[in-house]
Amino acid sequence: MSLLEIEGLSKHFGSAQALAGLDLRVEAGEFLALLGGSGSGKSTLLRLIAGFEMPDAGHIRLAGQDLTAMPPHERPLNMMFQSYALFPHLSVAGNVGYGLKRDGTPRAERDTRVAEALAMVGLQDLAGRMPHRLSGGQRQRVALARALVKRPRLLLLDEPLGALDANLRERTGFELRALQRRTGASFIMVTHDQQEALALADRVAVLEKGRLVQIGPPRDIYERPETRFVATFLGAANVLEGTRNREGGLDCPGLGTTLRASAPLPEGTVACALRPERIVLNGPAQDFNSAEGVVEDVAFRGDDSLLLVRAPGGAVLRVSHAEEDGPPPPTGSTVRLGWEAAAVVPLSA
Repeated sequence: MSLLEIEGLSKHFGSAQALAGLDLRVEAGEFLALLGGSGSGKSTLLRLIAGFEMPDAGHIRLAGQDLTAMPPHERPLNMMFQSYALFPHLSVAGNVGYGLKRDGTPRAERDTRVAEALAMVGLQDLAGRMPHRLSGGQRQRVALARALVKRPRLLLLDEPLGALDANLRERTGFELRALQRRTGASFIMVTHDQQEALALADRVAVLEKGRLVQIGPPRDIYERPETRFVATFLGAANVLEGTRNREGGLDCPGLGTTLRASAPLPEGTVACALRPERIVLNGPAQDFNSAEGVVEDVAFRGDDSLLLVRAPGGAVLRVSHAEEDGPPPPTGSTVRLGWEAAAVVPLSA
């Protein structure tokens, strides 16, 4: 039995459908990231699990217990809000221990558990400090300690790193994952940051228009997207369109060439994903798909440059060019592009 089982979960807000019969399983000790665009339903799903919204249909079970009609304060889980929602009149220790105090936990046990939670997030020396004297990263850690102090089996995180700057986000993200491993709790994190989801989660669930369109380990989701939406939303892959020919190749008018894929292509019109980093500039022609094009634009991105290359048939390919491979070709130059058949991933929708 999975720790969390969601079956047929639906939710409407007026005439707008937020979730459409969604099924999901989360295992004990798993870190799951919910990823999707604005309006995809990921935050609604988190609020339904927490009990802040009631579903129109479906069930939510935690360790076999049906939570569907249970009020939030009775659910054996906790949630960390994007705003952190710290009480300004309480100290760090007071904020962390608030839930335990409300539950009637004896003072001695409460003090011990608060001290343990603060040590876990590295704030043991700031127990008496007030929230207004904390940095953004410190407030985030207080909110996390408050969520963990009750030792939930499931912790919900709504954009937990969204208020932090880039450098602090990365460091705190890895600390968050280490903390999840140490506590053994299951984490469900809502994020709009694709790199964050790929770096931290055991599995990524991609939502589109209230439906779960793909779920799996980050590498599988990235390298083998199943739909056009997943391919373009996660990593902005090129989508190549064409028609399967009698030999099983893809006649691609936009590139002005025929492509080979390692996976069998379905009959008729086909769309395939091709990641920008899988394309080689002026690489070997043998055993490679290849096409020529003209560089229309170049954008420096630090470790690499992004090239926009227009093929003879009018298709524009995004191509990653590593800085270690030398300077990128200038705008207006003609280049040959090559990629392996394994880089061409057929899409189902």
